[in-house]
Amino acid sequence: MDNRSGEMAVFVRVVEDGSFSAAAKTLDMSPSAVSKLVTRLEERLGVVLFLRSTRELALTTEGEDFYESSRRILEDLEEAEQSVGTGSVEPSGLLRVNTSIPFGTHQLVPLLREFRERYPRVQVDLSLTDQVVDLTRERVDVAVRVGKLADANFKARMLGSSRYAVVASPDYLKDHGTPRHPSELVGHACVGFNFKRSVSPWPFQTDGQVNEVPVRASVFTNNGETMLDLVLHGMGIARLGRFHVDRFLKSGQVVELLAEFNPGDVEELHAVFPAKRHMSRRVRAFIDFLTERVSPNLLTAAEPLEARQAERRSA
Repeated sequence: MDNRSGEMAVFVRVVEDGSFSAAAKTLDMSPSAVSKLVTRLEERLGVVLFLRSTRELALTTEGEDFYESSRRILEDLEEAEQSVGTGSVEPSGLLRVNTSIPFGTHQLVPLLREFRERYPRVQVDLSLTDQVVDLTRERVDVAVRVGKLADANFKARMLGSSRYAVVASPDYLKDHGTPRHPSELVGHACVGFNFKRSVSPWPFQTDGQVNEVPVRASVFTNNGETMLDLVLHGMGIARLGRFHVDRFLKSGQVVELLAEFNPGDVEELHAVFPAKRHMSRRVRAFIDFLTERVSPNLLTAAEPLEARQAERRSA
């Protein structure tokens, strides 16, 4: 009897669990049985799927290709069976999501319960990091990224855009004074990212044109969420996306500075996904959910700058 789908299911489980022993536990099989099955699969295909060592189990190039194909075929089989059995196809399976710490913390995590209630058969594997990761290597299904898409292996759907704001806490301003002009930032402590040795210049609209003002940080961090925490604790001034700080501005925990000099630049946020012909139902459902629930929040964060500037001048 042809049991290729069964072999694929075991192979996919080894890949996703990271080892023969972990997959064996999930499948209620012995590790030796799992290992022998994968070896037989490699012999039948005539390729090596895994690079085995005492420390790790890594996919070969052929293994990566076979994993993607197997995963797609198994998803199609499951969806076909569900469609016949229930008359409709419900999204299901493991969904790997990667995004930045600020977006994940303030925009995505508060909505995950609603997504899971809507799609209870979808398991979400959420990773938050501000470091650049290889989406292909990490087998990410959907990532939320800031800026333009540069990788031709991925497609993107724009979720919206968010303006930047220069912010500080009331405690910091009480102790150090409020800068009234971008040139006064030189005398203030700023918070920056440690991806480079110095902070990139901040753009401001002065004298009818956009000029970059160099600032130096007294504290560095590797992610936007820690940067916001440092601002909230009075450590200095930072430039962050409005989607990140809007609720803290509304509560008065931070204050927007130099709004009349804001050049109006925005950061675009996209849902990024592999550029394949086949898109699983769970990926499509998640992207549609982001568009439905996240995009309206970003519209608020991208509120026309003129309104903010007029509000600031009248205060």
